[in-house]
Amino acid sequence: MSALHIGFAGLGVMGEPICRNILTKSGAKMQVFDLNAGPVERLVAMGAVKADDIAAMAATVDILFLSLPGGKQVEQVVLGDGGVLASGREGLTVVDMSTTPVGLTRQVEAKLAERGIAFADAPVARTRQAAEDGTLSIMVGGSEKVFETIRPLLAHAASDVTHCGAVGCGQVVKILNNMVLFETVVALSEALALGKAAGMDADLLFDTMSKGSADSFALRNHGMKAMLKDAFPKGAFPTDYALKDVSYALDLAELTGIKAHGAELARDRMEKARAAGFSEEYFPVLARLTDKT
Repeated sequence: MSALHIGFAGLGVMGEPICRNILTKSGAKMQVFDLNAGPVERLVAMGAVKADDIAAMAATVDILFLSLPGGKQVEQVVLGDGGVLASGREGLTVVDMSTTPVGLTRQVEAKLAERGIAFADAPVARTRQAAEDGTLSIMVGGSEKVFETIRPLLAHAASDVTHCGAVGCGQVVKILNNMVLFETVVALSEALALGKAAGMDADLLFDTMSKGSADSFALRNHGMKAMLKDAFPKGAFPTDYALKDVSYALDLAELTGIKAHGAELARDRMEKARAAGFSEEYFPVLARLTDKT
């Protein structure tokens, strides 16, 4: 792996620790780029090289990782003027670690293939701490050949790297994973409101539920650590990001012709939270919204 030349664009909450783990554990040459100077400077101090822009990386590296806010940014960076499609050299492999709509993901792959550029989608799951610790779950869509090329690098940032199928299938799993999480958080918010209204101690309610069939990661993490403490910090996974991701689930529902009633409810609750002024708060803040009959 040390002979590889890697580029990494998008050094946000998840991107920076992912990049750092790959940089420090792989021994590969790495160029980095972000609009924010802070993470670039930190990674350069660890041995990375600052790139002028993403186009410059696409023209020189072997593998280009993208960890961007969403599909809009991925579309611009890859297909926009002076983007990866225009600047990337034949033989380049692009790995999109962003959460991106399935339809767009497959469109991007088809366009890049025309230029001899390989592509995989590799969105991530689990928490910011997991990104720091290198214990993410990464879901990959792409050919067997591309998967085997990128798997050792992704393994530096994850304890689980799963080949989910052809291009787009990594995004399918990630989007549905988030959809189920969002719907579970809605259910937890209802359980919390109903339990408290009925005179139940909230901590005892969730603790006892965790010993039964309602137990889940969402209960222990989003429920116990955020909802019970009424702690919804900015800088975590905000309501606006959750709304973006649930919109991708609804896009997938439209693409497949299957109605996603639970996702629609989750979207409606998040939209209400945003309207209440909670667009930047950690998305379980929707627990603060209580509707009376």
